[in-house]
Amino acid sequence: MTVVKSTLPEADRKIVGEALQHTLTDLIDLSLVAKQVHWNVIGARFRSVHLQLDDVVTTARTYADTVAERAAAIGVTPDGRAGTVSKSSRIDEVPDGWIKDEKVVAVMIAALDAVIRRVRQGIGTTEKPDPVSQDILIGLSAELEKHHWMFQAENV
Repeated sequence: MTVVKSTLPEADRKIVGEALQHTLTDLIDLSLVAKQVHWNVIGARFRSVHLQLDDVVTTARTYADTVAERAAAIGVTPDGRAGTVSKSSRIDEVPDGWIKDEKVVAVMIAALDAVIRRVRQGIGTTEKPDPVSQDILIGLSAELEKHHWMFQAENV
């Protein structure tokens, strides 16, 4: 049952809804991964990496809300449940325990890479059916790529 009616044709709504749902689960997982390593980072670059992780969490949580609300606006129920996130996310599992700062940087580079790749797929698939959703994904990609660059610069 669709409670919220969309002006998008059903086929377009399905395509866009899938892109937004994939993005949502990846962003929720990204925020969890970043917080997990944030709490467990150790090493000489602790402070700078610790603070940088909070920036990623803020971006992920802000855009997760934007993406979920866009899905709802087009009549797609967003699903951010733990089981859905666990099954759908493309981010690798984080190691347990204390994690050296250089390992945290590598974890975040890989996590951001995985999310950016799927967001870019979403940019391509939403271009024709819904430029509004595509615009959200483009803005998100810019923010994620900025974080990706900054973590790569930490790794030099």
